[in-house]
Amino acid sequence: MIDADMRLIVAAAKLTFVATVRPDGSPNLSPKGSVRVYDDEHLAFMNIASPGTIANLTAEPRIEMNSVDVLRRRGYRFTGTAAVHGPGTPVYQWLHAWLLDLNGPGYPAHEAVLVHVDQAQPITSPAYAFGGAEESALIAEWSAKYQVVPSEGEKV
Repeated sequence: MIDADMRLIVAAAKLTFVATVRPDGSPNLSPKGSVRVYDDEHLAFMNIASPGTIANLTAEPRIEMNSVDVLRRRGYRFTGTAAVHGPGTPVYQWLHAWLLDLNGPGYPAHEAVLVHVDQAQPITSPAYAFGGAEESALIAEWSAKYQVVPSEGEKV
């Protein structure tokens, strides 16, 4: 189910937004910078500082994850079921090793969350549908926009 393009987008997105359900039924949206493709059917992320997300998933494992590459202006909406895995489990060890390689020793890692992807749907910018944009042109345009850093107090 998770194809090569989905893998590219998840890796390029840098931040994936994860939606869970709170006990009162309201939504909880949390950004995750540790999302990786685990295998052809699973995404994984680490609980670094998200006790609310973990509590929500423990009570209600349904989850939706949105990974969007801001330069390509497209991404995927992944819907599935999550399971929390503690230290010593294969998914935790795999993801923890990656985090330590990326961030150095001592980086917080409480539990890994393994998400079985039941459905994946594309997310695309209207620039593709209505403007006939080419991906390479969007990458160039948005790369230039992200290079501009407003100074303090400057109107954006």
